[in-house]
Amino acid sequence: MRKLISKKKPAYPISEDLLAYLQKHGRTIKIPIYYDDLLRFQGSIAIHDDKGEDTLWVSVYYAESERDEIEYSLKQMYSILHSDGSDSLLPYLNIDSIDFCTFGNSKPFRVKVRNILNDNYIFLYIKKADASRIYGLELEHLLSPNHINFLVHDTTLIEEHISGIPGDDFLEDNLDDCSDRDKREIAKEFVKFNERCFVRLLGDMRSYNYVMVLTHDFDRIQYRIRAIDFDQQSYEGNAKVYKPQFLKENNKLVNMTMDVLQEASIEQYKREERSLLAKRAVSESRRLKEVMDCMKNDAISPPGKIEQLKMGLFELTGDVRFKKSRNMGEVLQSALDFVIRNYKNENPFIIK
Repeated sequence: MRKLISKKKPAYPISEDLLAYLQKHGRTIKIPIYYDDLLRFQGSIAIHDDKGEDTLWVSVYYAESERDEIEYSLKQMYSILHSDGSDSLLPYLNIDSIDFCTFGNSKPFRVKVRNILNDNYIFLYIKKADASRIYGLELEHLLSPNHINFLVHDTTLIEEHISGIPGDDFLEDNLDDCSDRDKREIAKEFVKFNERCFVRLLGDMRSYNYVMVLTHDFDRIQYRIRAIDFDQQSYEGNAKVYKPQFLKENNKLVNMTMDVLQEASIEQYKREERSLLAKRAVSESRRLKEVMDCMKNDAISPPGKIEQLKMGLFELTGDVRFKKSRNMGEVLQSALDFVIRNYKNENPFIIK
């Protein structure tokens, strides 16, 4: 089968319109350190998991003359992202580790920041700023059940850690031990996650690009799937890339879903998720319009992929607006309009 996902996606620069949007909504800061500064490490040590396997992360170290300045800047970054940005917090913070990922498009740094008063710690991720990823993060914040905290300065992107069990680890180590009831809950969530990714055109949700979030309720465990990688926001031309069900890394989850859910239930959950997404889009309409206006004036995918995707969605829906789309922003706008329009038409209690 032809490969669904491009081997290497280019990074797209932040446009003036997108930068103005980020500044307006408090997504930009002035920081004393850049992604490229962290690349000046002197050496690295491979990190292995508890099974002795290479994690594709390395722990990096810096020359003594640079380390103090780098650590101080990282503490300031933490204070800006999670507090009021003042220096009063800095004496109580320690940078336990700086790790570098050798795999994937973004090649992030992972910084472990610990509060020495109570030993609690949190991770920050520092990456090269990419317009595709920023659109993905912002759309996740507006259209999903999850809030996203991130900051941008020039060519550097800072993201907070999204907690959960990595999807590939969960499928390998936990799924088989789940009860039948839990499997039905997980299948329901996978159907909803699959539909949400497709409607908002978030691609490449292979099992290592999302996490399973478990919340203990009084008589059950609630499962939620959260995306953690947003590089493939509205980039690929093949519509199947935007449906996690077609990615082989998710086959175990797909097969389980087909086993434990009836087709009628699957269709019900799809409708539920489209309705929830439409409600979020309507409630966030002003801010969503602002970011979509930026995206419609931006270039985040080559023309060939745009043409392939818009014609694929036109054939799937019959909506001529896809066919008339000129860029990925307009394709996504057509997808959101299609879902919102159907939601309003199907709900007699909605004031149109």
